Amino acid sequence: MQPSSPPGDVPARVPLSVLDLATVSEGRTSADALAAATAAAGLADRLGYARFWVAEHHNMPAVASTSPPVLIAHLAARTDRIRVGSGGVMLPNHTPFVVAEQFALLEALHPGRIDLGIGRAPGTDQATAAAVRGAAPHLAVEAFPEHLSAVLALRGDERLAPDGTGGLHATPAAVTAPEVWMLGSSTYGAQAAAALGLPFAYAHHFAVAADVDGALEIYRARFRPSPLLARPHVMVSASVVVAATTAAAQHLAGPSRVMALSLRTGRLGPIVSPEAAAAVELSELDRQLLDRLPGTQYAGTAEEVVADLEALVRRTGADELLLTTTVHDPATRDDTLTRLAGAWGLAGQRPAAPALTGRA
Repeated sequence: MQPSSPPGDVPARVPLSVLDLATVSEGRTSADALAAATAAAGLADRLGYARFWVAEHHNMPAVASTSPPVLIAHLAARTDRIRVGSGGVMLPNHTPFVVAEQFALLEALHPGRIDLGIGRAPGTDQATAAAVRGAAPHLAVEAFPEHLSAVLALRGDERLAPDGTGGLHATPAAVTAPEVWMLGSSTYGAQAAAALGLPFAYAHHFAVAADVDGALEIYRARFRPSPLLARPHVMVSASVVVAATTAAAQHLAGPSRVMALSLRTGRLGPIVSPEAAAAVELSELDRQLLDRLPGTQYAGTAEEVVADLEALVRRTGADELLLTTTVHDPATRDDTLTRLAGAWGLAGQRPAAPALTGRA
């Protein structure tokens, strides 16, 4: 694996991966959303995408991805070679031992294909987070560094064992281990990933006032080689919609901006249609907020979006890109993946992204 590149003149054709939230559109059900996510995973597998990640969200009308381990098990069983993982598991919601056990089991079922992306946010509002955590007051953001270290120790990180595990084992006889990623949209995640020698995925697709450049500079400057990763390795996310024309793509991207606005104003609901998004009457405050939101970062023809992604790679030195598509109709998302795969030059059925770690 080549070292993470600093910004500048870097190869543009890095691996592409998919982040999917199993979004629920108006007029559709959770079952519809999960079926569409399953179909998208199969399509990404065939087209040559490297990874297919799902995220943890709770009590949100537009998101059916509430339990990444359950959904990952299903998706991995329905695909052949693509790596499947979490983007991410929100660690403050769970005990480290349970997370380590769940992903050790997934890795045993699908060796060499499981990614454990870990995040620090709750993945919901505070009231719902309290309901998720139940009578477990120790599950708090303040304990995140300790809990992250515990997950790594239970994964087999000899730097943190045995003190970090208390004699516990996530699985009786591991042969391989899930690949652990640190997720973040701030410098905190960058610092944590650097200190522990983990690959870092920056959530550029939704970060407000994003400082991707500063976060990645910190990550690379402070990175400490580990048994898990010898050199810094960066994945940057981006929101994309691709269509035959620029105007069509901009129209189809309308629901993503409505969703972004709803998340920040508390007016949650399913994903609206492009026509409904275009008809939404915005207050002046709404317009000001939308102007400050990234929304869909890249919407256009395949050639236009490829140029945008190439520029993002040059700017950030990303080793991989993680793409998400928030649209009303799953067919639009599938068309985006297909058009972009062709324009990027993905080779269908090629091997999945190589494991970054040299040991289990």
